[in-house]
Amino acid sequence: MTLTDDYAANKAAMDRELRMGEAFDILFREITLGEKRVCLYFLDGLAKDAAGSAIVSFWLQRKPEEVAAIPTDTAAFARRFIPHAETRISGETATLAQAVLSGQAVCLAQGLTQGIICDIRQYPQRNVQEPENDKVLSGPHEGFTEALTQNTALLRRRIRERRLTMRRTMIGEESQTDVVMCYIDGMADERIVKDLWKRLQAIKTPALTLGQQSLLEELVPKQRWNPFPKVRYTERPDAAAASLLEGSVLILTDNTPNAMLVPTGFLDFLQNTNDYYFPPIVGTYLRWIRLILFALTVLLPPVWLLINKYPEYLPEQLQFVVLNKQLSLPVFVQFLIVELVIDALRLAGLNTPSSLGNAFAVVGALVLGESAVEAGWFHAEVVLYMAFVAIANFAQPSFELGYALKLCRVLLLVATAIGGVWGFAAALIAELLLLGYTKTISGQSYLYPLVPFNAKALGAILFQCKPQ
Repeated sequence: MTLTDDYAANKAAMDRELRMGEAFDILFREITLGEKRVCLYFLDGLAKDAAGSAIVSFWLQRKPEEVAAIPTDTAAFARRFIPHAETRISGETATLAQAVLSGQAVCLAQGLTQGIICDIRQYPQRNVQEPENDKVLSGPHEGFTEALTQNTALLRRRIRERRLTMRRTMIGEESQTDVVMCYIDGMADERIVKDLWKRLQAIKTPALTLGQQSLLEELVPKQRWNPFPKVRYTERPDAAAASLLEGSVLILTDNTPNAMLVPTGFLDFLQNTNDYYFPPIVGTYLRWIRLILFALTVLLPPVWLLINKYPEYLPEQLQFVVLNKQLSLPVFVQFLIVELVIDALRLAGLNTPSSLGNAFAVVGALVLGESAVEAGWFHAEVVLYMAFVAIANFAQPSFELGYALKLCRVLLLVATAIGGVWGFAAALIAELLLLGYTKTISGQSYLYPLVPFNAKALGAILFQCKPQ
């Protein structure tokens, strides 16, 4: 509905839109300003009480000569009687109601054909603190929070560049969740920026109930059999700012303390925030260690299983890695059971109070591992290799990539147990082809800059360079 110059009708329309009387937290204040009635709608808990009180107090303190000639033009009224910096005007009741529900205040005045929206929002939020899963030894110890405007301010504080662009849209027919796309004009690929913005605008969904995860499911085509993550997440403003300066695009979602980095390829996960706070040679060393650990987490258990299937082909100097005795459980079954036990301990740890978490992890791993070996259920080597793999998974902070590598490892184990050398080779080739045919959100190869080959970009990933 569009507002008219009938104050009573406008007020009744707003009451219907906001379902006044049925929601206790939608507040209404009406006063008489001169000979005209003026009212204010706002939401308790999301609007600054001080700002709302300041507006009403300003009205009550006007002298008779000031209110004698109240303008009938909405813009002129806002300039004279709304002592707030952030205001805008709308004549649609749906727009005005949505503004109230998002924490803003809406002013209606007798004789005006439009409402005035005052941005006095103050969302509940936690303090800026360092993320638990992305800590650094040096550098700033602060992270994103669930408040969108605070997150954008943390980026603006680091990049005082007029080309830093933040485009906002609302997604979700019911939730109306604020989503911001951040990029530096001229540094980010213009084709990626236009395509991503078009896709954000085209999203039709009732609500982003799970925040960034719901948004990701709308952006990325369904991939039932592909476990590799298409985006990286960071809770660190310094890492997000460095990515922007490298040409990446950030997506910030309200109520979510993570920034989505796109486009993201497999080799991008080699980078970590800590690398940039060390000398270049140390940062490069850490990246190569991370790359080696990626390979070991996938290949170590299957290769060791393959060696024990064909010990006769192993040189004499390496015979010590071959099992001396066989247990009732096949080796590959032992591997699969330990994989399940590790996941069970991880899930149980998530539901364990933090004060007991460390003790639970140590006791669970030691007692279960040692007891299983002494009981003759598992080989000590199986427990050793899987313990190394479980620890190596934490060399990178992406939970999604860790499980993708885990599924690749399990596939190799099963294929090796069934088909031996040929099974191992077939599974490995299938996984490499999957990586090769996977595309990023932008349609780029997942293995870029390796495929297609770009020496400069590959060197920047493998050898640590300071961010711009």
